[in-house]
Amino acid sequence: MSGSEPNSRERKALMLTGGQLAGLIVAVFWAVLVTFIALTLLRLSRLLGEATKVVHDIGDQAGPLMNDMTRTVKRANEQLGRTDVITKQVAGVTQNVSAVTTVMTSVVGGPLVKAAAFSYGVRKALGGRDGDADPGRPQLQARSSGRGRG
Repeated sequence: MSGSEPNSRERKALMLTGGQLAGLIVAVFWAVLVTFIALTLLRLSRLLGEATKVVHDIGDQAGPLMNDMTRTVKRANEQLGRTDVITKQVAGVTQNVSAVTTVMTSVVGGPLVKAAAFSYGVRKALGGRDGDADPGRPQLQARSSGRGRG
């Protein structure tokens, strides 16, 4: 029996105790954890390298962009200045047109109104002789008796 089966001392040497098994599990866990952390740090370092490159590229492009923006703002301010001048000139023209309109109304309007009133009066006077009365206007009735008030 001793040839094919290991003796009790050999069995004890092949078997792990509970503490040894727990230690082996913890060691494997720590090895996996350290490997995972190392890979994560490697990826993080690559990411930070790329971020540094992007920030550097943006920094290189920021200067020309700021110069372009400054030129654009200056041009916009020039155009606004020109627009302000044009607006002031249009306001002056508007005042002049208003003054001319007032003068024309007083010079031409007064005589035109008088001429229209005169022609209306003449038309009514000539129309009254023919017996044509305006049907829209109320008429005063003459008294039939020759007596005055009484």
